[in-house]
Amino acid sequence: AVYMESVESRHSDHAFARRVAEDSGITIEPLRLDSQVKYGVIAAGRASAFMRFPEESYREKIWDHAAGAIIMSEAGGVVTDATGKQLDFSKGRILNNENGIVAAPPNLHQRLIASIKALRGSD
Repeated sequence: AVYMESVESRHSDHAFARRVAEDSGITIEPLRLDSQVKYGVIAAGRASAFMRFPEESYREKIWDHAAGAIIMSEAGGVVTDATGKQLDFSKGRILNNENGIVAAPPNLHQRLIASIKALRGSD
């Protein structure tokens, strides 16, 4: 499996994403891409997951994820916040999420969320 993360380290905690990936059985170096192209890459089967863990003060904008979430859903994937809650695009321009976004096929998504919960519980 291959996962993706943001190019910009200020957009995501790369070290935490690596820990989640390894805990979930992903050992290949990540692809670093920005924009909604990440969702299309997963939907096309060229990567397995996208994880984004920004600083707590960072607020995601809906336009950075709405279309990609639809593409993933149509391809049978799952996109949630880092706690496993569905993203809510109805609250205005700021995405109300719990410190992160995870996109992956259902089985891998469940493993990633479980790893996030376990690792955050141990921090």
